[in-house]
This record gives sequence, structure tokens and C-alpha cells, in this order.
Amino acid sequence: MGVEYTCCETQFFVWIAIIAGLVLFAGMMSGLTLGLMSMSLVELEVLAKSGTPTDRKHAKKILPVVRKQHLLLCTLLISNAAAMETLPIFLDGLITAWGAILISVTLILLFGEIIPQALCTRYGLAIGAVAAPFVQVLVWICFPIAYPISKLLDLLLGKGHDALFRRAELKTLVDFHGNEAGRGGELTHDETTIIAGALELTTKTASDAMTPISEAFAVDINTKLDRHLMKLISEKGHSRIPVYYERPTNVIGLILAKNLLTIHSEDEIPVKNATIRRIPWVSETMPLYDILNEFQKGHSHMAAVVKQKTDDVADQSASTDQGTTNHAREVRVDIDGEKKQEENRVKRKLSLKKVKSSDYSRGGSTKSKKWTKDYDSEVLQIDDNSLQYLAEEGEAIGIITLEDVIEELLQEEIYDEADHSRANHNNNINTS
Repeated sequence: MGVEYTCCETQFFVWIAIIAGLVLFAGMMSGLTLGLMSMSLVELEVLAKSGTPTDRKHAKKILPVVRKQHLLLCTLLISNAAAMETLPIFLDGLITAWGAILISVTLILLFGEIIPQALCTRYGLAIGAVAAPFVQVLVWICFPIAYPISKLLDLLLGKGHDALFRRAELKTLVDFHGNEAGRGGELTHDETTIIAGALELTTKTASDAMTPISEAFAVDINTKLDRHLMKLISEKGHSRIPVYYERPTNVIGLILAKNLLTIHSEDEIPVKNATIRRIPWVSETMPLYDILNEFQKGHSHMAAVVKQKTDDVADQSASTDQGTTNHAREVRVDIDGEKKQEENRVKRKLSLKKVKSSDYSRGGSTKSKKWTKDYDSEVLQIDDNSLQYLAEEGEAIGIITLEDVIEELLQEEIYDEADHSRANHNNNINTS
């Protein structure tokens, strides 16, 4: 009797240990399912490269396990289901059927679902790193069953992809990480502003940052550099001044203020005799990122903005005046063909470098017909005979500079010494 009692007692404790092990195993599978599957590959790769030393160590251990997400999911669910289905079998040998069902549901709900998932939700990275070798072994054990199911999921739902943020989502995420959001973020207001400005820069175009031509300070090419003009240039404080011919919208070049230091105002030489450099022409729809990239090459830090002509308007204008235009072209070629060729040759040589508006898309970057490597801010050689051929087909609607683009990036105004001087002068006038 004593031996039989000892065997029953031993079997009882063995079954209790098996039941406890099944509950813990099912709980671990449930917790790992929530903890590991909730981590995206992008998040783990970020932690593996730029997290804390502990996070980097944990992320590197987890990454090989979670790369095949459907295979991992099938393995964890199969293991969890096997443990939960086995548990009532051992409980039924100790207590009645209804008691086995009641206790198994209670144990699974409490110790197999709630507590493990709560722990893995908070400490999923650390727990997943510790359990990664064990999970890898389970993957190989369940491979014959889990692999076909995972391939079916890949076929039906597609393979797991990196969940990247869109621009708007990334901007909101950056705002949440600012210390002003009250969420414990470390980014300052200036940092979040600059990051947001960089994200928005690709959607902004030249028309968003330019100075309208009516408000831009420019000089006529036939104006004399007398004392009044030199004083006006000095008060404006600009390092580059656009030069126009006959009307402000016909910008033909620019002069550097530093090149005027050697000119005496008493001589009153015309602006056209000064050093006039070419000015790039850009479409109003050209993205600011493209303009910034071109400014970085050093060819020019100022450009003239031209209005984009829609294809519909161009086609309508072409169809309306087709007969008249063709007739006029034929007359010009027949009457003065050689003169027209000479004019075109001079115009191609002296006119400014333009960028067609169709070469740029509003939302992206292109590599067509921008400032090329051959563009070296050539100095225009201007005389009375060639001045009339410097007119461009398009009319400038604004001026954009490197400072304008940087202000859009910083989303703040940049004030220099001349700006403060003008502000103080205006304040003195208002006070008086």
C-alpha cells in the first residue's frame, strides 16, 4: 500500500509540474506573439543602429527571428494552441471534467494571456531577446507545419513589408518628440521646426519662397552709377542686385555689390559698363530642393523666376494664331533671312540660360536642363548693338535667393545687419 501510495503521489506532482509547465509555455507563446509581432523591422533596425547599448544588443538578437514574420506567427500560434489543447487532458486525470474545463480556462486566461501579454507589451524587447534562441528552436520544430501555412499567407497577404512613415506622419511624429509636446521628448522647438521645414521643402516651389518682382530691388542697365544710386545700393545692403532692361520683368543679369567697390560715383558710369553676370532662370513650379542643390554648386545664389505656361493655354494660343504666325514667319524668312539668323546667333550667345518649366515636376526632383557644369556665371559682354537682343521669351515674376530657400528650411526670417539698420531707421521715423 505504501509503495502504491508513493507512486500515485509522485504521479500527482509530475502532472502538476506538467500542468504548470504547459500554462507557462502557453503564456510565453501568447506574450511573444504580441511582443515580437508588434515590433516592425524598421523599428528594430533603428534600435540596432542608434539605440542605447542595451537596446542595440537586444535588437540584434531579435532581428533574425522576426524577419520572416508569417513563419514566426505560425510557429508561436501552433505552439500556443498545442499547449492549451494539452492542458485539459492532464487536468482531467486529476479532477472532474467540468472542473478541468473551469481551471484550465482560468489558468490560461490569467497566467497564459493577461499577465504574459502585459509583461511583453512593456518589456517586449528584453523578453524577446532572452527568448530568441528558444523561439528559433521552435521554428525548426514546427517548420513542417508552419512553413506551408506561412507561404500560403505570403501568397494571400503578401510578405511582411517595412512600415515606413509618410512625410505627414513623420512630421507629426517629430512634433510628438518635441519637449513642448509634454510627452517627454528631447527635441527643442528649433530642432522640430528645422526638421519639419526640411520635410516640407520638397513640396514647396519657387513661387512659395520668391520675392515678387514688384518688391525686389533692381536697377536699370542704362542707369548711371552716380552718388544717389550708390547710396541706395549701400542702404539696401544686398550682396547681389538684379539688372533689368527697359522694364523690371525683363531681368537680364545681376551685379555683385563687391564689384562696385572700385567704381567712383563721380565718374557716373552706366550700369552696363559694370561687371554684369548671368542669372539663371527657373520655373515657378521648380521644387525648392532642386533650387537648393543648384545653389550649392556655387554657380549663382540668385535666380529669376518665370511663370509657367500651361500646355492648354499654349496649345490654344498656337491654334488661334497658327495662320498668322506661320505667315509672319514666312515673310520674315523670305525678306530678311540672313539678318534673322544673325540675330538668333547673337541672342543665343548673349541671352540668359533658361530652364523650361516642363523639365520640372512639382512633387519631385529631376535631372534635366538645370544649371550644368558648363555654367560658370559668365560675365555678359554688353554693347549698344547687342542690348536689344537680350530680351527673354518669358517675363520674370520674382527673384529667389539662397537666403529665401534657407528661410523656408528654418521656417524663420533671417535678419542681417542691413535689416536691423532699416528696422531701427523705421522705428525712429515712427517714433518721431
